Amino acid sequence: MLPLLLASSSIYRRELLSRLQLPFTCSAPDIDESRHPDEPATELVKRLAEEKARALAASHPAHLIIGSDQVAVLGERIIGKPHTFDRARQQLLDASGASVTFLTGLALLNSQTGHCQVDCIPFTVNMRTLDSVRIERYLRAEQPFDCAGSFKAEGLGVSLFQSTEGSDATSLIGLPLIRLVDMLLSEGVKIP
Repeated sequence: MLPLLLASSSIYRRELLSRLQLPFTCSAPDIDESRHPDEPATELVKRLAEEKARALAASHPAHLIIGSDQVAVLGERIIGKPHTFDRARQQLLDASGASVTFLTGLALLNSQTGHCQVDCIPFTVNMRTLDSVRIERYLRAEQPFDCAGSFKAEGLGVSLFQSTEGSDATSLIGLPLIRLVDMLLSEGVKIP
């Protein structure tokens, strides 16, 4: 098996990938993550996932390189990481009683052959109706300021959900393992 490289510095993605019990290393790619004018969110995450993987190909020849990128979409608007309490509170107020769709781009690049598999995996969270008191209590408890959508699905954030829809819950956290396993199997990786 070619060595596995996760093109990310995300602790969430590292934790998810470790579930597959495969040895891997991590390296953060340096790319411009700006959205192109009129670029659909689905195309944005696919492009960025592939660019992250390809950015490390020269420095990691003969590797299987995993790139991933995610955006949250509320209505027609992409919502990013809030970074502050006030922005997180506003994101959750806007999402109250609505649906937030997480689009996760995934790429697996064989840097030896140049073959790259790319996909986008959607996952939708239908939010409970939330009042400002509940939102503020949640934000103080978990401080999800580095998470798109302003919640941690793997933690207390799940208490804000009414229901979810999607084929792979791990895509919500940022690395769709079910689809990644399909890609790895097609490259000859033995799992388990």
